[in-house]
Amino acid sequence: MSAALKYTLGRIGLFVAVLGGLWLIDMNVFLKLMLALVFSAALSFFLLRGWRDEMAGEIAEASERRRTEKERLRSALAGEDQPTPEPPTQAPDSQR
Repeated sequence: MSAALKYTLGRIGLFVAVLGGLWLIDMNVFLKLMLALVFSAALSFFLLRGWRDEMAGEIAEASERRRTEKERLRSALAGEDQPTPEPPTQAPDSQR
């Protein structure tokens, strides 16, 4: 499972848990949703730190791969990355 999906599901689960706890209190539904959003965001900052760091690492790695591939393609299109021709090889049975 990707780190981004794991972190997103963790945030949603935390929001639902906080909202469930607030649902028992008698107050406006809109206020309950706003408080659940704020409290779950604050809790996720501390409780989901590992998953957030893992997700950030995956995003950074993907960005670096894309940057490297982009540079390679640009140099190939500019003619700077010309492969060196290899000498033709002959199969052992064709040498007579």
